[in-house]
Amino acid sequence: MKKNILIIEDEKPNADRLKRFIGELRSEYFILNPLEAVADAVSWLQNNPHPDLMFLDIRLSDGLSFEIFDRVKISCPIIFTTAYDEYAVRAFKFNSVDYLLKPIDKDELENAMLKLETYEQEVQPSVEELLSFLKRDQQEYRTRFLLPFRDGYKTLLVSDVEYFYLDQKIMYARLMKGTEEILPQSMEELEQQLDPKLFFRANRQIIIHMDSVSQIVNSFNGRLKVTLKKSRETEIFISRDKAPQFKAWMGA
Repeated sequence: MKKNILIIEDEKPNADRLKRFIGELRSEYFILNPLEAVADAVSWLQNNPHPDLMFLDIRLSDGLSFEIFDRVKISCPIIFTTAYDEYAVRAFKFNSVDYLLKPIDKDELENAMLKLETYEQEVQPSVEELLSFLKRDQQEYRTRFLLPFRDGYKTLLVSDVEYFYLDQKIMYARLMKGTEEILPQSMEELEQQLDPKLFFRANRQIIIHMDSVSQIVNSFNGRLKVTLKKSRETEIFISRDKAPQFKAWMGA
């Protein structure tokens, strides 16, 4: 079936490579003239019917590609391409919209296109999740807390925290040195404020620091059991559903 394909890529060798592979894998697809910048993409999408599939580089010559979505509502599936943001790339693995790491590999391109052709009706809702993740990855994350202490305040550095946990609706920070502090934030607020490259929400009660992980072992029903370097008596379990995401976060 004929499809119109739009490539948004600011490096001509990468665009040419992608065009060549698409032509070899799907000769019936029509490849539109590639675009190189956010401004060009916005203008084109505002004035033309949207393609059936878009290949979108994350970093373009005049900015990050998610800026396009602030100005145009996209109505087609997207395969992201990137040579950067390794952590963001891992996140894409858990969404219906796929990604390709540059330089593009022909077999990976085939797998991505098969995935989209098979689950095309499920792709679009995930686009917003990916854009939200990308925007989040650009924000400034909390590095310290200012906590009440006696007649004033004291500072707690995020880097000193081994893990955060919720107990009886009270949020605690367990420090590397073994002490604890009570925090006013909720679990959801902390999850938004902490750098996702360093902190992972293991379950409903615990957010752990990457540097605090000592050992990871397989548990029953596909779960993972995590042991910490300092608080070795604390057993943390990762559900089967979150296990792939956790292993990717740890660099597996």
